[in-house]
Amino acid sequence: MSRKCPSLQFEIQVGFPGISVAGVDEVGRGCLAGPVVAAAVLLPSHVSFEQVEWLNAVKDSKLLSPLAREKLAPCIESWASGWAIGVASVEEIDAINIFHASHLAMIRAVQSLKVSPHFVLVDGKFLPRQGFGVPALAVIQGDQKCLSIAASSILAKVWRDRYMAKMEQKFPGYGFAQHKGYPTPAHQQALKKKGICILHRKSFGSIAALASILHPI
Repeated sequence: MSRKCPSLQFEIQVGFPGISVAGVDEVGRGCLAGPVVAAAVLLPSHVSFEQVEWLNAVKDSKLLSPLAREKLAPCIESWASGWAIGVASVEEIDAINIFHASHLAMIRAVQSLKVSPHFVLVDGKFLPRQGFGVPALAVIQGDQKCLSIAASSILAKVWRDRYMAKMEQKFPGYGFAQHKGYPTPAHQQALKKKGICILHRKSFGSIAALASILHPI
């Protein structure tokens, strides 16, 4: 019987479990504020959906509730052979653009793994130009198809959400704990009222228009 996505189809196609495979995904590309964050998850040598039942709940982080993500994150961290977070700052996003910054975060996540994988699966259409130092494959909608990428999407989302919640304490009134920097109506209203802060991406058009009104640190 075939398994519903996400599965190990792509991991097996590139050589798993004969070789070690890591999945990589990023979150925060569409935000107006905050860093872009990537996670890398290195699969254990043996993966069983029957023996590890919670694996059946792993899916694209966007399809999970915040509570479900928080419950799954520590399970993934203890189950994986390795995992790591990579971050590209707001300053880097403004300097090299969000596309290249998201790839930079992915590279940093893979490079931060204690054990280098033999192969990397990346969510999206494109691979970083710099590469990972090992073979890699970009998988469109990989966070919905590949277990390793789906797991990494959860870790990246949980890490970034926690970070943005902390930033609400430093920059109160923007609602970062609620919208996490995404362009929600509440965020847009706060921008009109308060102007921008140093967490906002000045290279983004809607933010650049407000750049003359800078909220103090």
